[in-house]
This record gives sequence, C-alpha cells and structure tokens, in this order.
Amino acid sequence: MRVRESIGDNKERMENKDKDRTILYSFRASLPIMAGYVVLGLGFGLLLQSKGYGWWWATFMSVIVYAGSMQYVAIDLLAGGASLITTALMTVMVNIRHLFYGVTMIEKYTGTGGKKTYLIFALTDETFSLVCSADLPENVDRKRYYFFVSMFDQIYWVAGSTIGAVLGDVIPFDTTGIDFSMTALFVVIFVEQWEKADSHIPALTGVVITVLCLLIFGHDNFLIPSMIAITLALFIEKRWIGDGGAGTPDEKNEEGGAVS
Repeated sequence: MRVRESIGDNKERMENKDKDRTILYSFRASLPIMAGYVVLGLGFGLLLQSKGYGWWWATFMSVIVYAGSMQYVAIDLLAGGASLITTALMTVMVNIRHLFYGVTMIEKYTGTGGKKTYLIFALTDETFSLVCSADLPENVDRKRYYFFVSMFDQIYWVAGSTIGAVLGDVIPFDTTGIDFSMTALFVVIFVEQWEKADSHIPALTGVVITVLCLLIFGHDNFLIPSMIAITLALFIEKRWIGDGGAGTPDEKNEEGGAVS
C-alpha cells in the first residue's frame, strides 16, 4: 500500500515539475511578444482615453474583445457613433484573416480538451506566430505550451492597455501616429515567418493575391476578396499539395493529449 502511495506521489511530483517547466518555457517564449504588446497596448489605452473614455473601458475591451488591430479601429467607430451594421462589417474586414488561421490550427488544437475554446478566442497574429514556429524540447508539453503562451500574451495586452489608459488620464500625450504601430508589427511578423519557413509558397500566394485584388477591386474594396481568395488558395494547397514542410517532425508524429 505504501509502495503504491509512494509511486503515486512520485508521479504527481513529476507531472507538477513538467507543468512548471512548461509554464516557464512558455513565459520565456512569450517575452518578445510582451515587449510589443505592452507598447501597443499603451498606444491603444492612450488613444481610447483621448476620445473621452475611462481607463476601465480599455481593460474591458482587452479582456472581452482582445482583437488588437480591431480595437484600434473600434476607437474611431465608437467616437463617430457608427451603427451596429457598420461595426460588424468592419470587424469582418479587419479580422477575416482568422479564417486562414483557423484552417491552419485545426490539427494543432486537436486534443486540447476544455482549453480549446479559449485557445480559439486568444489566437492573435503574434500567438499564431509563436504556436506555428515552436520547436519545443522533449520535456515541454505542447498542448500546455499553446495554452500558457496564449494566456501570457493576453495578460500583456490587458496590462499595456490599462496602463496606457491610466497614464493618459494623468499625463498629456500627443497620439499622432500611434495607430501605425499595428501595421509595423504585422510587417515584423511577416519577415520573421518568412525567415523561419521552409516554404515561401504561402507567403508569396498571399502577396500576389493581395496585389491582384488591389488592382481589380480598388483600395476601398480589396480586403475581403483578397482574404477569401487567400484562404481558399491556402486550403487547396494544404489539401492537395501538402504542408510544404511546416511544423516539426515531433509535432507531426505527436499524439494529441488534453491540456490540464
């Protein structure tokens, strides 16, 4: 009996140690995102406060909405008194790229148990980058890594937004040009993924389709057609051509396990 209890205790200690190791690894991996999210969150909080909204609005939006670029767009929508229909259409235009993200993450998020809903909600551009480019050591649980990285990234964004809004209440800031920060971040993400990818076909597909749609539909109407076309093209590529070397060998052979 004591032997069984001892074995059980040792197993529990090992599981806790692996979990702690995964949390620490996830935190370290998310540090570059922290640097960006805190700054971008500060910008969002400052802009929102400059439109006359209290600091708690920034916290509320970052917890419930958590949409990055859409939150920047929402500032002008709120200030201009936009209708619900306009807001809904703009949200679709800004976030339609998540259709592609969703197709890509189907296999990765399989077997994540009750955490899957939050993983879907918390999937941002930067989290997507960390999840897709992860080359994890053997002692780090992949499913737990997905969860903790997603959680840490949102914490950074919420903290930055709140701090920015609070500072905007007590210190005057010139917010000119802050809204360009999201565009700069997207460029950095693209370059990073380009350097790490084994195949540049998905990136080139996105660039070519975007340019063609811009020429065909014009500056004001190209976003939705280009995102739909990119999603379809990448889905076809994934289905009939293959993943193009994406992912690590361990990830391809890994059996799904629930996050605990």
